[in-house]
Amino acid sequence: MLALKRIVTVAVMVYLLLALLFVLAPAVRTTLMDMGSGLSVLEKERSFYYTLFLIGAGLLALHLITENLDSVLLRRSVSQQENKINELKAKLYDHQQRAATPVGVPSARTIDGRTLNEPLPAQPIQGQAAGPVSATEYRTPDHLPNPTFPQSDPSLTNTPPAERPPLA
Repeated sequence: MLALKRIVTVAVMVYLLLALLFVLAPAVRTTLMDMGSGLSVLEKERSFYYTLFLIGAGLLALHLITENLDSVLLRRSVSQQENKINELKAKLYDHQQRAATPVGVPSARTIDGRTLNEPLPAQPIQGQAAGPVSATEYRTPDHLPNPTFPQSDPSLTNTPPAERPPLA
């Protein structure tokens, strides 16, 4: 297929060069037209351009067909190779899954360091405190500290300008 594509491409290039030669060099065109039958000059020129057009249209159609055919064959080849790669990946994955035995698989941990399969600590009784609670923090249901920041602090930038202390 590659050889046919190259032959057609070379033929198209040669045709293009000859067509440019005939169009841009009137002496070459009249010499070539005079090789025909004994028609009038206008008839010779009309038949010459008609023949040039037919040859060009045929070469263009042949070039488009070979390019599209080559493109289709390449796409099919690529998809076949991708399918082979996917099959090999699946076989490798299956082989690794069968061969590998889980050895000390670490469990997932939360931000505070607990593992997900550990039970949550027991809930304290209503009156029982889970530890000292400051004014700027509260405890979540799992009794982990979660700090809160008072919004009335004058040193914060989101306080209204009237409440900010003067700069020294």
